[in-house]
Amino acid sequence: MATTKKNRLATITVHAGSQLKQNTFLPTVPPIHHSSTYRYNSMDELDAVFEDNSQGYCYTRYGNPTVTLFEEAVAELENADAAIAFASGMGAIHCALVTLASRPDSPIVVARDIYGATYGLASNLLKSQGRPVYFADMTDLASVEDICAKIDPEILLCETVSNPLLRLVDIQALSEISKKAQAHFVVDNTFASPILVRPLERGADVVIHSATKYLGGHGDALGGVLASSQSIIDRCHETNKLAGATLGPSEAWLLLRGLRTLALRMKSHCTNAAQLANWLEKHDRVSGVYYPGLESHEQHHLAQRIFRDGHYGGMVSFEIAAAGKKEIFHFLDALQICLPVTTLGDVTTALLYPAHSSHRALSSEERRQIGIHDNLVRVSVGIEAIEDIIADLQQALKQTPFA
Repeated sequence: MATTKKNRLATITVHAGSQLKQNTFLPTVPPIHHSSTYRYNSMDELDAVFEDNSQGYCYTRYGNPTVTLFEEAVAELENADAAIAFASGMGAIHCALVTLASRPDSPIVVARDIYGATYGLASNLLKSQGRPVYFADMTDLASVEDICAKIDPEILLCETVSNPLLRLVDIQALSEISKKAQAHFVVDNTFASPILVRPLERGADVVIHSATKYLGGHGDALGGVLASSQSIIDRCHETNKLAGATLGPSEAWLLLRGLRTLALRMKSHCTNAAQLANWLEKHDRVSGVYYPGLESHEQHHLAQRIFRDGHYGGMVSFEIAAAGKKEIFHFLDALQICLPVTTLGDVTTALLYPAHSSHRALSSEERRQIGIHDNLVRVSVGIEAIEDIIADLQQALKQTPFA
């Protein structure tokens, strides 16, 4: 709307300065589109957008220009037809499971050692709604194939690298099993990022990220994203228009900015993690180290085949000998540079106690069955100088008493 001198001040203050005049300049950094609605030159144009959202924007729950730029960037990184962003990684996972299961009684097969919140979503929320959920060891291909043959699932869900034990899955082999079962194969690629692994290129149907983690990389924005074929993205878009787990434009802008340095950050994360894992493996207070880049890792040969450029990720988990909850808390409280916080993929090194946080909702027996013991610590290795990271863990371990 163009204001005129005839308009009252109350009208001018609302409408003046709302639109730039037509121009040909393009900002080198995309702007943040803080608008919940959009207007057009005619109602016919707006009607066309309501009919087909690809023609433009009408309401930010349906789409936003800043969010679209982030979605397009992730789609390119994952070599996907398209992507859809969400307010969180869990929003992306929930949308995938709800959308791809065509019937209320459609069985779902989920990796047994998946992220705690995903485990809770499947075992509590979905089961309470009558959805049959089966948990399987995705590293045991024969077992997965046997389960699929028995229950005829519609979805297989796993992680490229499991949280927090860093177990790997053979994506290509699982893809073949899922295709034989005519099931959708969904892979959470948060721990690897598209810099290290592209699951769609290995046969996955859907790839998901908690964009809060490596994609954003700076601990300042919450978000999730799902990349897949155009047909699946269209279905997920219709689901999310109703569910409303919409990523905000400010968060999309921050995540898009984080993507610009993803390749550089991942290289530093991986280099530091490899050095830290080797150091921990030799430490007398450490009874076990989980890192795919170590020759001692039971799936090291698979890791060499899966990961790109000899990098094995920025996550390391280890067990402190003769330690329980009290001793682990003492260790975490002694840290000076590294942060005892519940996140990962940040530029800073962050340590987490899975039994206390990410897998707290699981019973001690459920954790034990998965292999998560009470002396396990997970490290998201940051991009600080590795010498400083090691020195901080060293001084904290020296202060840690025995149980």
